[in-house]
Amino acid sequence: MDMKSIQKQIWQNKINKGFNTTDVNKEFCLLYGEVSESYEAYRKKKDYLKEELADVAIYLLGLSEMLGCDLEEEIIKKVEKNEKRVYQNIDGVNIRISD
Repeated sequence: MDMKSIQKQIWQNKINKGFNTTDVNKEFCLLYGEVSESYEAYRKKKDYLKEELADVAIYLLGLSEMLGCDLEEEIIKKVEKNEKRVYQNIDGVNIRISD
């Protein structure tokens, strides 16, 4: 299954289960909560870290669908853009010097 299909499936599940499909601010807050839970699982070396990371992706894909964003397409474009960027390490910090 590709990311576009997963994004649509996540959205349909939100509709089917009666989850939020209109409040963008709420979705950003819920996404933030999932990122926090993932970090805590990582920090505490919990075995459910992978599940928490999946939750982050699910919320991100759902939010992307809510906003009409094809996240797969945007990720591909961003990866290509990042590959072209040039960085220089200055005093231990990578500084972007060109796009």
